[in-house]
Amino acid sequence: MDFFDTSFLESDEIKLVLARTADANPERNWVPAYYFHICSKQGVRMGFCDLRIGYNEGLYYGGHIGYTVYEQYRGSHYAAKACKLLFSLAKKHGMDYLYITCSPNNLPSIKTCEYLNGNLLEIAELPEDNDMRINDGALEECIYRFEL
Repeated sequence: MDFFDTSFLESDEIKLVLARTADANPERNWVPAYYFHICSKQGVRMGFCDLRIGYNEGLYYGGHIGYTVYEQYRGSHYAAKACKLLFSLAKKHGMDYLYITCSPNNLPSIKTCEYLNGNLLEIAELPEDNDMRINDGALEECIYRFEL
C-alpha cells in the first residue's frame, strides 16, 4: 500500500501533522497505519490520533481510528474534528466505512462518536484472544460504524 501526502488534513481550527506511518504486519494481523499529532493552526500539539487502513476482524473491535486529546484542550470537539479529517484520508484510500470503538465507560469518546453521527452497532464482548482483553483487561467495547 502507498501512503498519501497528508498536508491537506487541516480545518479552520486544527491540522494533523504526520508523525509516522507503519507498514502492515501480517504476522500480528495489523494493517498499515498513519500516526498524527493533533495541532492548533499555530502548531501547538493538543493530542494525537491514528488511522488504520483496511479491514479485518481485529479492526471491528479495535477500530480504524484512535485518538487522545490532552486534558487542557478537551471540550472543544478536537477529537471529532480530527476524525472528520481522517474520514477524508480514508476515502482517498477507497474505504467505504470505518469503525471507531471505545469502552462503555468512556463517556467523552461515546459523545464524540455520537457527535459524529456514528451508528452504534453493539456493545460487544471482546474475544478471549483479543489484544485489548489480554493486554488491557478490557472486556467490552462500544462498536460505532461510520459511513463514508
